[in-house]
Amino acid sequence: MEEHPLKTIMDADPELFNLTEITRNTALGEGTIPLKYKLLMAMALDAADGAVEGVKVLAMQAMDEGATKEEIMEAIRIAQYISGIGSVFIASRALQEVL
Repeated sequence: MEEHPLKTIMDADPELFNLTEITRNTALGEGTIPLKYKLLMAMALDAADGAVEGVKVLAMQAMDEGATKEEIMEAIRIAQYISGIGSVFIASRALQEVL
């Protein structure tokens, strides 16, 4: 099993880690928007922000929630429209092993 990406924070400042978990649970918890779409939105934002590992992990999580390859690519199209071609290069690197 892979180590938690915030393990250093978890060990050094458990209170800060707990705040990040509360925020994550608030954003991705049960609500009006299904989790699959929340994960696709987060993936597109990570693509726009240049976070290769984030795109990869969020794409896999979205697929676990039922997202299709076509839905993933459509989310990347939106990232490209808003943030430019760089998000497509980030997504390409991230999705090599996923799609």
